[in-house]
Amino acid sequence: MAKSDHYYALILAGGRGTRFWPRSRKRSAKQVLSFSGERTLIQQTVDRLKPLLAPERVWIITNEYLRDAIIKQLPEVPKAQIIAEPAQRNTAPAIALVAQLLQQRDPDAVMGVFPADHIIEKPARYLRLVRPAFEAGRKGQICVLGIQPRWAETGYGYIEFPFGVTSGGTEPLKVERFTEKPNLETAKEFVAAGTYYWNAGMFFWRASVFMDEMRRHMPATAETLSKLPSFENRTFKKKLADHFPACENISVDVGIIEKSDNVYGIACDEFGWNDVGSWNAVYELLAKGVHTNVLRSDDVLTELSEGCYVDVPRKLVALVGVKDLVVVETDDALLIVDRHRAQNVFDIVKALERAKREELL
Repeated sequence: MAKSDHYYALILAGGRGTRFWPRSRKRSAKQVLSFSGERTLIQQTVDRLKPLLAPERVWIITNEYLRDAIIKQLPEVPKAQIIAEPAQRNTAPAIALVAQLLQQRDPDAVMGVFPADHIIEKPARYLRLVRPAFEAGRKGQICVLGIQPRWAETGYGYIEFPFGVTSGGTEPLKVERFTEKPNLETAKEFVAAGTYYWNAGMFFWRASVFMDEMRRHMPATAETLSKLPSFENRTFKKKLADHFPACENISVDVGIIEKSDNVYGIACDEFGWNDVGSWNAVYELLAKGVHTNVLRSDDVLTELSEGCYVDVPRKLVALVGVKDLVVVETDDALLIVDRHRAQNVFDIVKALERAKREELL
């Protein structure tokens, strides 16, 4: 049996994508939408791993709202391996759940953890870096992928590599430390230093190693999950619903990665990574040239307008003398926002939640 036969992918697909309202809703969240090409974000995530992993070795953690849509979009992934969390408990318990299940099935299992909602424009280059990350995991290391920063971003965590690090090397390096989302001044210092990389949320480890870390750093959650029967047991789903809500609500970064002394990283060079974090990110992904409008609508007229993103089906849209707007319409809602304030769409969703407008969520 080849060592890669013990490699598995866990795709995290439980988010709501609130910054993509009104297109993204509880039952049609960002990861099951398409922003470039015909394939949705989660379909693209599975597609780019196929040269390394058969779909039968893909596991997905999502929620009850999205599970049916994901099953429909990914018929090649075994239905039973698309698991809906009974309650949202952030990434550490979700990853630990699948690590425990994989370890029961395959004591030599090596996991790669991947977000469901990122775009990678150079998948061949990406896999050239993923392969040594899996190998590092097989050898017992916790391995992370670092993205070379393109600007001083305050919305990402940072990985500090040793002095002299160069992008594109495939030899994992011991990580000095992690820093959660810094302020702008600190982010500028990180970029200037040249040793700090963005944390893209992609991790690699043996399932057994990760569960050892869980027992060390999150013992209560590890104990809770240990009460679950085997995955094949007919009571598994009910027991999961009973026990999973008792898990700690904490990210894997904070709960495990930042506390471990066994973390290595690969300092990646450019492979076209984009976490597609807002409508502005989609605009920047699709915009070509200078003063360009991105028009994803059937019928648009523009006059003295530039830098706009328009997604309005089945009607004429006319833009006159406007700049840097996002205009998105669905059957029940219309969004108009300054493109540079697109992150604040999240606040609209929060306002709808406070008003209990469930029909718009």
